[in-house]
Amino acid sequence: IPVGLLSDIAKSFSMQTEQVGLIITIYAWIVASASLVCMLLTSKIERRKLLIGVFILFIASHVLTAVAWNFTTLVISRAGVALAHAVFWSITASLAIRVAPAGKKAQALSLLAGGTALAMVLGLPLGRVIGQILGWRMTFIGIAVCATLALVLLWRLLPVLKSEHSGSLSSVPMLFKRPALVSLYMLTIIVVTANFTAYSYIEPFIQTVAGLSENFTTLMLLLFGAAGIIGSLLFSRFSERFPSGFFIGAIALLMLSLLLLLPASGNENHLTLLFAVWGMAIMADATDVAMSIYSGLYNFGIGGGALLGNQVSRHLGMGNIGFVAAPLALIALGWCVLNFYRGERLQHHHIR
Repeated sequence: IPVGLLSDIAKSFSMQTEQVGLIITIYAWIVASASLVCMLLTSKIERRKLLIGVFILFIASHVLTAVAWNFTTLVISRAGVALAHAVFWSITASLAIRVAPAGKKAQALSLLAGGTALAMVLGLPLGRVIGQILGWRMTFIGIAVCATLALVLLWRLLPVLKSEHSGSLSSVPMLFKRPALVSLYMLTIIVVTANFTAYSYIEPFIQTVAGLSENFTTLMLLLFGAAGIIGSLLFSRFSERFPSGFFIGAIALLMLSLLLLLPASGNENHLTLLFAVWGMAIMADATDVAMSIYSGLYNFGIGGGALLGNQVSRHLGMGNIGFVAAPLALIALGWCVLNFYRGERLQHHHIR
């Protein structure tokens, strides 16, 4: 949500937008680095108790964000949310499977993935609309209120769940022993970094570089979200039937969107079309990477992208965020094509 409110937050602390953008990097990198550690540290705690604790930390941190009196307080509050986020993602998938009725485990997981994709798509525009009408601090109060309702439901409905199969440090190296998996991890980080180099600063970009109104900015973020939902639906429809073509196409569209960001910024219609394509492309990529091991990688990419976008804005000008992000997407595209090509050749070799 801070992505959609960067300009307002910067104004209230009398800071530059790109300086405030660093809270996205700090947040994401805490999640990335803490996910595994938190999972191991909390492995023995009863799950219902742990989840309630996570929600209390999440709510308290959002209240602190809403009342933050200086930038340091804001950073501390976001760090609290990031820790809650890290623990939440390390236990949620396994809990969904455990509380699902017999025969509904796969459905529970797909609901979780669907909820994640929707949240990624709708959170930012909704947060921005509330921030525009009531002020950015009220957006965070709103999140705290919603989380409090969720906490009451958890407390009332969730059974006691003893910790089990929580993983240990010794199982971690296994994740990095298969070249195909490591390749996928790297690809994820590059694609997400490319996207967030530009996306982290999209709100000030539309207003300062393209020189368009605040309301147009909100409309664009809503369009990006709606296109993202279409991207998710396309993913569930076609990704299994055309795995290589689908991913190569999605990354190619992402690269084109980033490359054309500045050229399209001079015209409202061009920018509108670009946002529709960009939103679809990134959610088609992201739907598959929303789950747990990916949460850490995804946030590593978000942090890297926000930091790179910050450096580009400061040294080359915010207008160039797309031009710096596009070559990263091109690297990912080349990597993807090469991997699928090698995979196909191996398959033919085995068949022969």
